[in-house]
Amino acid sequence: MSISSSQEKDELARIQEATDYAVKRAENGFIVGHFFNCWLSSLFQPVFDAKTRSVAGHAAYIRSVMNEENPLSPWKVLSFGEGDAPLVRFDRLCRAVHALNYFSGSSHDGNLFVTVQPRLLESVKDDHGRAFKRILDIIGAETSRVVIEIPAEVNRNWKLLKHVISNYRSHGYRIAINYNDAGEDWVAELASLYPLYPDMVRLEASALQRLGDAGPLVEAIHHFGAQVLFREIETARQLTDAVRAGADLLQGRFLGIPEQAIEFDLLIPATTTEYRSAEASSRRIRTLQHYIDAAGI
Repeated sequence: MSISSSQEKDELARIQEATDYAVKRAENGFIVGHFFNCWLSSLFQPVFDAKTRSVAGHAAYIRSVMNEENPLSPWKVLSFGEGDAPLVRFDRLCRAVHALNYFSGSSHDGNLFVTVQPRLLESVKDDHGRAFKRILDIIGAETSRVVIEIPAEVNRNWKLLKHVISNYRSHGYRIAINYNDAGEDWVAELASLYPLYPDMVRLEASALQRLGDAGPLVEAIHHFGAQVLFREIETARQLTDAVRAGADLLQGRFLGIPEQAIEFDLLIPATTTEYRSAEASSRRIRTLQHYIDAAGI
């Protein structure tokens, strides 16, 4: 459902009043935020449900420009400031811009996937997610529709990871962490998060080749009640292998590129018989799982 221009202005004014963020609507209709001498806007990449092949949500990425003609790396933008304070402000502004672009005035039921900077998680000692929740409350979006993607760097500190998960979950967010195949026993480390298991685990599609058969790992992750998202899918082969392994969610440039658009009328391209065969095989295995378990196979 669309909103009127007066409602839109009131919403943006409330955001500015609550946060002092400089945000406005650009000519292309997207919300942009001002940080130092740059304007920040959103790019969205579709995340697909592997079972329905339809769009389940979008991963948000920041796009920064000095002006309309000159794109600028967000990391270059961060170099304009010193210390953690500018980073915290930049990171929060990015999520506010993403939320405004994704939820404001929309009628879709998609989920928004956003990441946070590891330094932010370390510098903000408690109550992670409270500032972002204020933004979501203003625009009427539920925190349960936001997936907080915890960066892989935090895997090195599982005590911090548990603390961060607890904070975000207390506000109702869903949590995604990253699989790390560099650890000796990552599944045991995942088990150590009890009772704060993540809602999702993200795996890079490139890990499919290293793992050989990712099925047992996916099954172990499912045992902890988490969905599995294979990301950075670049080829039909990776798509096929991810589906065969039992993926729940799929993301990558083979399926859709990040762009200034929020598309839901998309389907995973069933371009090969191989994909459809893998999908059917996965479905048959799930159907027969009860009998397989009963037989002790």
